[in-house]
Amino acid sequence: MFYWLMKHLVAGPLLKGIFRPWVIGLENVPADGAVILASNHLSFIDSIFLPLVVDRHVSFLAKSDYFTRKGFKGWMTKTFMTATGQIPIDRSGGKASEDSLNTGLAVLARGEILGIYPEGTRSPDGKLYRGRTGVARMILEGDVPVVPVAMVDTEKIMPIGTRLPKIGRIGIVIGPAIDFSRFEGMEGDRFILRSVTDEIMYALHALGEQEYVDMYASSVKEKRAALSR
Repeated sequence: MFYWLMKHLVAGPLLKGIFRPWVIGLENVPADGAVILASNHLSFIDSIFLPLVVDRHVSFLAKSDYFTRKGFKGWMTKTFMTATGQIPIDRSGGKASEDSLNTGLAVLARGEILGIYPEGTRSPDGKLYRGRTGVARMILEGDVPVVPVAMVDTEKIMPIGTRLPKIGRIGIVIGPAIDFSRFEGMEGDRFILRSVTDEIMYALHALGEQEYVDMYASSVKEKRAALSR
């Protein structure tokens, strides 16, 4: 109920009125049933605007740090993340990765929409980076279709490192659903997982026309951090 009130009566109308997002392909999001929205990731606000334009409830897996910060600001962040459909997960790897997978599969088992960023982190420079295969595991284990989504210009409205967004328009391009049922039962094959992930990244590249870099975004961030020391 809190999510519905924020989306339809409070935050949703206000944000739409200020930023006037344009959307192409909204009809490609199924009206019911479990589905994954696989999106590029340019800015923190991607997780805000994509759920706002989709009529159904969308849950994103968000790092648990957003939900555990102290003080009034921490409470505000947690409240906002909860209100916008974010689900806290531990991204430290190992067993935490398996727990994150199970959390996502639970959302799909309820017949809901799960939002995923295959790159695993925000792009450091607006380019599209190599996808991680966790999205493919969820698709095959959950036996669900995936809808590719390209966020446009969100990094210009709220670049990495800024606290408040600028006023401007953003775009969202939603592509046709991709069916990977031909790989049913093959979620344990790493070559299949890579193939599925690469097909999704190709679809994202075609939608958003970002320059593609065949490296993990996290690796690029680590290299830049090392050079700046």
